Amino acid sequence: MWLNGIDHIQVTSPPEVENAMLFFYNQVLGLSEITKPDAFQGNGGAWYLLGNIQIHIGIEKQANNEISRRHICFRVHNLESFAKHIQSHGVEIISDRPLSGYNRFFIRDPGGNRIEIAELN
Repeated sequence: MWLNGIDHIQVTSPPEVENAMLFFYNQVLGLSEITKPDAFQGNGGAWYLLGNIQIHIGIEKQANNEISRRHICFRVHNLESFAKHIQSHGVEIISDRPLSGYNRFFIRDPGGNRIEIAELN
């Protein structure tokens, strides 16, 4: 097997919601920000860490994320509590068809990126 893991995931955001994106990933989702390499410091956005996987927020003028079904899936230990937490920040929960073995829902970040939130059952 050639692949042995995921190093990072990048999501994009239009410049006009950059601050909302950074607040969402850092404060609402609770991810730890990490320092970007010097070569990327002037590009905007931010990098975060979850376990050993990095999540990069990149700034794109025409991100057009609102219509895409591509997504990241984050697992949680208590879906109901997490739902209440994100709703307290005004995040809309989007239902989807059931998936065997999971309780789940979707949300969209301020840049329109689709995110699945799942709990194993």
